[in-house]
Amino acid sequence: MNEELMDESRDDILVCSRVRKVFASEAEELEILGGVDLRLGRGDRASITGPSGCGKSTLLSILGGLDRPSSGEVSVGGVDLVRSGDDGLSAFRASVVGFVFQFHYLLKDFTALENAMLPAYMLSGDRKAAVAKARVLLEAVGLGGRLSHVPAKLSGGERQRVAIARALINDPAIVLADEPTGNLDRASAKAVEDLLFELAERRGTTLLVVTHDPGMAERASRRFVLRDGALAES
Repeated sequence: MNEELMDESRDDILVCSRVRKVFASEAEELEILGGVDLRLGRGDRASITGPSGCGKSTLLSILGGLDRPSSGEVSVGGVDLVRSGDDGLSAFRASVVGFVFQFHYLLKDFTALENAMLPAYMLSGDRKAAVAKARVLLEAVGLGGRLSHVPAKLSGGERQRVAIARALINDPAIVLADEPTGNLDRASAKAVEDLLFELAERRGTTLLVVTHDPGMAERASRRFVLRDGALAES
């Protein structure tokens, strides 16, 4: 075990060390990540930029427990993602990390309130408490009057607001956002960007955003560039 990685005296939420990801086929091996090191502290707001296809989304999937590295160490919120089994990773995704994707992935037959409350209900089994928490969050993101609307009745920006509320419902230690404004018009993108950073700051949540938008990247207190499989802080 990497002693630096697991040093509990540090106030780090996320630590990855020498992370490699290789995709192999019968014809070749393609190295997407070539030994990435990253450390984020509690309350950090960070961005990752880089050319298309450089591995940004792959890295985020590994940090969120959706994929496993080919080698290296990853610890998020005190959870060792490399050595955790499938059940452990499921519990991690439910309680430690929140996701916001480019596409909202809301359940089309569920209302905004039902979509936002679902992760809390699945984690606790307490429907009343989950509904109350979702209601507060949806009001915080400006959707207090849209609770009963299904996704088809919401604008693109409103759907992403629901997705942000859903990501925050279980008070995650970190929120991972993958191109969260990439599918929105300029005005909606700015509103969602403002909301994401303001809520993270207000709640003290660590935020890591992958984006092609230089303006959004510049808002982060720590900025990284991924290129040729290597991550560097700018």
